[in-house]
Amino acid sequence: MIASLAMYDWPELQGAHDRFWSLIRGALEGAGQDAPARLCRGGSLWDLWQSPDLILGQTCGMPYRTRLHGRVDLVGTPDYALPDAPPGHYYSELVVRADAPGDLADFIDLTLAFNGQDSQSGWAAPQNHVAGIGRTFRHTLHTGAHRESARAVAEGRAAIAAIDAVTWRLIGDHLPDLAGRLRVIGHTGATPGLPLITATGRDAPALAAAVGQAIAMLEPADRAALGLRGLVAIPPAAYLAVPTPPPPSQDVPVN
Repeated sequence: MIASLAMYDWPELQGAHDRFWSLIRGALEGAGQDAPARLCRGGSLWDLWQSPDLILGQTCGMPYRTRLHGRVDLVGTPDYALPDAPPGHYYSELVVRADAPGDLADFIDLTLAFNGQDSQSGWAAPQNHVAGIGRTFRHTLHTGAHRESARAVAEGRAAIAAIDAVTWRLIGDHLPDLAGRLRVIGHTGATPGLPLITATGRDAPALAAAVGQAIAMLEPADRAALGLRGLVAIPPAAYLAVPTPPPPSQDVPVN
């Protein structure tokens, strides 16, 4: 059996996530469901998400709609209480260097730092956002993580990045010096947030009930650290309706 809450499992949050999982596990066992004693950390997320042993995992909207839909079951979507977004939804903060003048139009032809081409928040959201005005980010820098995208912009290796709003909040909480070197010039439209999933055939409603109960039982300090407010049921169709832009080109970064 495998359980993972890896998407926002920063070192600073591992204790809170462990306690959150303990509450989920207790609720599952109280309902007669087996659950692993500890969260899984490390290894390939794709292997984890597609494992038949997956009890509970968290993925991103883009991997769900492009590869996981039909191969896993949705459990629910955590609500991180973001302003300007419906419950269970999120968006990307568009960040540039704090001393860089201009608005979004001034950065589209420069270099976008992105965490991965399968990321809704780091890749699809900014491309879909500027597609609405007939533009695209052509010059890109792959960084592997939102934090590294933020650093790339702060250090001048890229001009702009789209940072998951929950991650941006964590950067402000835990990396204030980095946050202080950046400024937000806007945010993308809201889309369904990072869903909890389970292997096909498992009792997704029982898992949703356990997660909802665990969120309600979190200690105030852990609730604040994780930013959790509740669990929302968002249908698969809402995830599938989000456009998927083409993958990055091999254009040389331009700053």
